[in-house]
Formats: sequence, structure tokens, C-alpha cells
Amino acid sequence: MLMSAAETGRVSVEATTTRSVVRARMGSGLAVTVLLLPFGGYGLARAGVVPEDAPIVLGLLSGIVSFVLLPALCEERTPFRHSSSHLTARTLTGERSVDLNRITTVRLLTTFSYGSVYRTLLVRDAHGVRLGITAERSRRKLRRAIEKADVNAARGVPRPRVSRAARAHLGLAPGRGLVVHTTIAFLLLTVSASLYMVAALRLGGQ
Repeated sequence: MLMSAAETGRVSVEATTTRSVVRARMGSGLAVTVLLLPFGGYGLARAGVVPEDAPIVLGLLSGIVSFVLLPALCEERTPFRHSSSHLTARTLTGERSVDLNRITTVRLLTTFSYGSVYRTLLVRDAHGVRLGITAERSRRKLRRAIEKADVNAARGVPRPRVSRAARAHLGLAPGRGLVVHTTIAFLLLTVSASLYMVAALRLGGQ
């Protein structure tokens, strides 16, 4: 039996959503694996399988990879298909598509490199798909979706959880929240990186 154009479109969207969910889970699994590498190396070193200084090397490598690669796993590379209800883009783990009508959370990720500040809007929809938005065109689409959700919230429809910093970055809230967010992000990055490396070095020294 032949499917109508509407049914074909619905099937295509469902297939894209399924692939996006799988890729999002792959990205999360890779992130956890990278962070656990030093501790796995410590166990292998205790068993005599690898040299005793292996956890130190793995800790250094994991720290570098975590800082550079992990935030970019879900970041959009080439936005190639925008529709009224979906935002689709290529990422390091493949194509991802978020449903703009079913956004659940939006938060701002801020990273630092060579004296510059880089901001990524992390969007998650009801299917569990995450997409990091950096392009201006995508930000405009996201802003319109949030404004629509705010209007619908007045009629009792649950609204997505959008952080104050994300709203400020989108121009939907005063910029003071963005200043506070940037300061906290820098402090958290410095402290967490230091603690992670200390833990890895202590394991390697045992």
C-alpha cells in the first residue's frame, strides 16, 4: 500500500529521531569511558598488566581529551536542514535532530581557550536528544521556539527549563546572568580540572 506524503514525512522524522537518540547515547557512553580511563588503568597497574605509571599518562590524556573533545561531541557542525519543528545538524557523532516543539531543557556551556570565550547552547528534547547550538541561524530558531513555549505556558502548557544564562545569551533576559555564569564556569573548570588531575596522579603514585 502506498503511503501519503504526510505519512512518509512522519516516518522520516521518526527514523531521524531514532538515529539521533542512538547517537546521543553513543556520545554519553564515550564521555563516561574517557573519564574512567585513569581508574581502569590503575586497576590494570595493580594487577601488573600495565606499567605502574600508566594511570598518570592516562590521566593526562583523559584530561586533555575531556577538555577539548567532550564538549564538542554534540556541537553542531553543519546545520543543513531547518524546519518549523525540528533543528537538524551534523555533529562529531553523526546527524542529530531536536524537536523544537518538545524542548525540555536549555542550558549554556561556556569554555575557554587562548584567552577567548566560547559559548554553546545545549538543547535537549523529550526524546533525550542533545544538540549543541553555536550558529546564529540556529540560535534564532531556538529563541523563537522558547518564546513560543513561554506564550503556551500562559495557557497551562509546561514550559522547558531554560537557564538564566541561556536566556541572557539569547537576549531573553538581562545580561547580568551571563556575567555571573561566566565567572562561575571559569572557577568550576579550574577547580574540577585540578581535582581530576590530582586524583589521577595520586592513583598513579600508589
